[in-house]
Amino acid sequence: MTVSTEVLARTAPLYERVRSVIPAIEWPAFADDIDAILRLKRERDAVILAHNYQTPEIFHCVADFVGDSLALARHARSVQAGTIVLAGVVFMAETAKILAPEKTVLIPDVQAGCSLAESITAADVRLLRQSHPGVPIIAYVNTSAAVKAEVDICCTSGNAKSVVESLGAPRVIMLPDEYLARNVAAETNVEVLSWAGHCEVHELFTAAEVRQLREDYPGVVVLAHPECPPDVVAAADFTGSTAAMSGYVEMHSPPRVVLLTECSMSDNVAVEHPSIDFIRPCNLCPHMKRITLSNIRAALERNQHIVEVETSVAERARLAVERMLAL
Repeated sequence: MTVSTEVLARTAPLYERVRSVIPAIEWPAFADDIDAILRLKRERDAVILAHNYQTPEIFHCVADFVGDSLALARHARSVQAGTIVLAGVVFMAETAKILAPEKTVLIPDVQAGCSLAESITAADVRLLRQSHPGVPIIAYVNTSAAVKAEVDICCTSGNAKSVVESLGAPRVIMLPDEYLARNVAAETNVEVLSWAGHCEVHELFTAAEVRQLREDYPGVVVLAHPECPPDVVAAADFTGSTAAMSGYVEMHSPPRVVLLTECSMSDNVAVEHPSIDFIRPCNLCPHMKRITLSNIRAALERNQHIVEVETSVAERARLAVERMLAL
């Protein structure tokens, strides 16, 4: 791909930011799209919200706000721009539209789904209410707008325990991530009933893999996401959301660390901590990887893949999300 010297010069400062994780030979393949996206954002009064699982050329070079699901929800509610491009998956774009109904929300690829969101429907939630009358229902943000509209409150991996205990109930239902629910249940006296949904990325990690990592890399610090199976969480040195894992690295600066989560998370944290040795036995999220610079550019150029949420659904879902954000 031929890229003009002018584009390479304009994007050179951005490459300096990510040179530790993107080889120089790959940069020309990104530079033209990055340059165009930066221009289009100004022309379209647009901002890009990027999840921690986005690749470094998106996360560090074109995103205006980055973070985990909780952070992105808060940014969606507060940004001033008229257009939001959600560099993440569909449920995140729906959440942004729920919290900012007056804004145009674009998703670069409508096929960017989530195994957790696809594991449960609104009808399933209604049946759970019938089976467990009076029991509060918590939906992980990794759910559709239709599911959020049927529950009492939402949570993220970073605030799940706080949400459970905020309800003041002896028993709650947490859906759809079984492992997150079980891991939270181990930290609270509240009885947590779970659903049999799993993240296709985090469910692949095993306790045996953790043991092997410790043998192969003596002294390695193991950080696990709470969507991992409970035996993986038990074998780790620290468990937390993507934001919490990043915070741990920032605070403790372990010489060698492994993040048991989606691959790009390690790359994005490594950019900020070049002296730390990041071991990467990570798993790719095929849905997150559907978001690319080229389809972000196309979304801005064509104003395409506009996210809409039916008003009656959005109003009820907003209550559940706002209750979470108010904690």
